[in-house]
Amino acid sequence: MPDDLYRRYQDAHAAHRQHARTCAACTDTSRCPTGQRLYESFTRLQDTYLNRPRQ
Repeated sequence: MPDDLYRRYQDAHAAHRQHARTCAACTDTSRCPTGQRLYESFTRLQDTYLNRPRQ
């Protein structure tokens, strides 16, 4: 069973992907304020997950 951090990281990625699919203002290199917030949340959680000490 995935841990809570992994689940939050995957949920953030899904939210970012869903927004990007429906937002006309977001591209791979430019994002609307909501898209930027979702992208930053995803990348922050991803970095935290990938850089945490392994048990």
